[in-house]
Amino acid sequence: MAKGSGRAKAAGGKGGSKQVVATNRKARHNYSIIESFEAGVALQGTEVKSLREGQASLADAFATIDDGEVWLRNLYIAEYQHGSWTNHDPRRNRKLLLHRQQIDRLVGKIRDGNLALMPLSLYFSEGKVKVELALARGKRAYDKRQDMAQRDAQREVVRELGRRAKGMT
Repeated sequence: MAKGSGRAKAAGGKGGSKQVVATNRKARHNYSIIESFEAGVALQGTEVKSLREGQASLADAFATIDDGEVWLRNLYIAEYQHGSWTNHDPRRNRKLLLHRQQIDRLVGKIRDGNLALMPLSLYFSEGKVKVELALARGKRAYDKRQDMAQRDAQREVVRELGRRAKGMT
């Protein structure tokens, strides 16, 4: 048996499989998503162990660009239950790993379009922790109401089509 083969299985294996740890459900409600992309996250050991147990929340998280580096702020990763005095701070700022060209492009878009960087989901991809970031523009109250009305109308159309299909068979 190959060395470390059990570890690859526990991490989700190969083939680009994603094991989602946390999602930011409010982001799609409060923001209109313009573009999304993937970034790596620089973490400490106890943070990764805690994430494997699913102990994270993206509820109030956001990303900023400071001095040419992208930082994920207010991400909550619970302290590792079996950790010692070396446990991490649950709300510390975490550096996101992006190429310089990507960061420069983001800086330009954020400055020009009055956009924000919002994390949509946190997941394991081939054993590495990744975050799905989105360039987003804040929605106003009427935008949210309009989206809800569209969803309700779409739901009603699907429901009616289902009724008609049942009546025909």
